[in-house]
Amino acid sequence: MAAVAPYTLRVGFADGSSQTIDFEPLLRGELYGPLRDVALFNRVQIDPEVHTLVWPNGADFDPATLHDWPEYGPKLIAQAQRWESAPVSP
Repeated sequence: MAAVAPYTLRVGFADGSSQTIDFEPLLRGELYGPLRDVALFNRVQIDPEVHTLVWPNGADFDPATLHDWPEYGPKLIAQAQRWESAPVSP
């Protein structure tokens, strides 16, 4: 994994493939919204057990979703637009 731009990571996989993912459109809602703080976003790590991206606030992504980003990314971005308008629980 390597940062290539603000909110954008190049993620490598065991099969030798990689995806460059701009997470900015997903940084909405209660879980992912705090990652708009670039300092928090940049604290991303790879979880040693499940081998996916994780952040200190508990945000993460399914590794299969990251691997097949061209298929899943647009759907997640559409969902993120709904997260932004969802009421925040107290």
